[in-house]
Amino acid sequence: MRLLILMCAVSSLSIAQADRIEGERIRPHVKFLSSDLLEGRGPGARGGLLAQAYIAAQFAASGLKPAGDDGTYIQKVPLKLVEPVGAKAQLGFSAAGGDVEFKWLDDFIGTTHQQRPTVKFEAEAVFVGHGIRAPEFDWDDYKGVDVKGKVVVLFTGEPPSDDPKFFAGKALTYYGRWTYKYEEAARQGALGALIIHTTPTASYGWQVVRGQSRPMPQVEHVPGTPALALAGWLTSEAGAKLLATLHLNLDSALEAANKRGFQAQALGAKVRANMEFLVSNIDTGNVVGMVPGSDPKLKEQAVIFTAHWDHLGIGVPVNGDAIYNGALDNATGSAMLIEMARAWASMEPKPKRSAYFAAVTSEESGLLGSTYLAGHAPVPVGQIAANLNFDSFAPFGKTSDAGAQGAERTTLWDLVQQEAKDASLTLRGDTHPEAGGYYRSDHFSFARAGIPAFSISMGGKYVARPAAFTPERMRAFGASYHQPSDEYQEDWDCSGMEQFARFGLTLGVRIANQDTLPTWQKGDEFLAAREQSGVQ
Repeated sequence: MRLLILMCAVSSLSIAQADRIEGERIRPHVKFLSSDLLEGRGPGARGGLLAQAYIAAQFAASGLKPAGDDGTYIQKVPLKLVEPVGAKAQLGFSAAGGDVEFKWLDDFIGTTHQQRPTVKFEAEAVFVGHGIRAPEFDWDDYKGVDVKGKVVVLFTGEPPSDDPKFFAGKALTYYGRWTYKYEEAARQGALGALIIHTTPTASYGWQVVRGQSRPMPQVEHVPGTPALALAGWLTSEAGAKLLATLHLNLDSALEAANKRGFQAQALGAKVRANMEFLVSNIDTGNVVGMVPGSDPKLKEQAVIFTAHWDHLGIGVPVNGDAIYNGALDNATGSAMLIEMARAWASMEPKPKRSAYFAAVTSEESGLLGSTYLAGHAPVPVGQIAANLNFDSFAPFGKTSDAGAQGAERTTLWDLVQQEAKDASLTLRGDTHPEAGGYYRSDHFSFARAGIPAFSISMGGKYVARPAAFTPERMRAFGASYHQPSDEYQEDWDCSGMEQFARFGLTLGVRIANQDTLPTWQKGDEFLAAREQSGVQ
């Protein structure tokens, strides 16, 4: 009875502390983190270092203990910065019909994973469909072809399906992500990989891809391991010119790639590349603070809250503005993380398990900071109950619905549903499963390590707003995604951020107070990693 009373007291206190999270406390963090002073929070740049220092100072002021390196709040993430010299970038191909040259930014972008200052080659091009090897689905786009030393040309995305047992049906799996494409091409020994962009297969426009032409952090390359000399993208128009050497147009090539039994084919073209890169070490890291748990045994376990602090830095000017402020993406989530950390630190008594709050670096470059944190976690991964991630929150007020994509894959699902009900929120499913959203944010790094992980997100039904409001606002957000126009406005309504920071905090407390560690549902792709960490 005494234990039950204590548990109820902790739960009541957590809700009381959640009520102290206020939108007007979140607002100034968003405003500062997305100000021009921080120059788009590029990892390794002055603005990125300012963002780290600011968040670390907020953690310290809230009473969090440092959980980074050497008694600090900063966990250094060893990365290289690779910057293409766009003015000198040359890419083209030679075929029976003559030579074709592509134009930097207008036709192609690319980087090198070999982290060398010069990349120059001429190599045979091979069309490999979607570039997927998935033995569990009896699918191999590389079957019967040797691509060692060659350039593979492929589409992003994956074969369309309505069967949940075949590439997860309509939902995109990791096989459809561009990061996987490059990883698999390197494993196959390819010299380079060129992804043909289409908005339907990528789920975003060329302007988003074009933004990847900026200096990009990369995990430091280990000598002797496979790495692409050129990892690039082509516009659909440029890709069509290359595919034409095989007498294919864009539609027929994609149709062929989508069919079982697809056979890779040489394109009858040699791709030429001559590019220069500025390669340097960068100073960046994850900002990590912790609050110890109250239970003598369970405090060795943890719940981890994350949000990425980085954005795109200074890039190609749009309408005269070169600062990619990243106000929604993700000054909002970082600001909410700060206030959740403050509320958690003020609880007495504390929840049973410890809590770690991590503002991670280099999400925009491929989840690099969270990947490093999951691989160098402050506690063993088998002792981490869950990761709750917060990324991009709209400043238009409260909603009556919420997203927790991926929570249904874990044994936390009943708890998440109950918490949503208590918060008067209706849980919505993934409205765009074909976009593969689960594999595009920092929670995925923890899921790959076996940790139950998902992002908390706002719904689309705004309280006291007309029905036309959501589509109109979403179009505006889409136009500003990864653009300099993603800027803070004084008329923003931060009550929705308040709502979801409270929801995330109380859910985290209830996870921290569970008697047993959660895991993945039977048959889930991440269950094996969870069991390997010792959780059954």
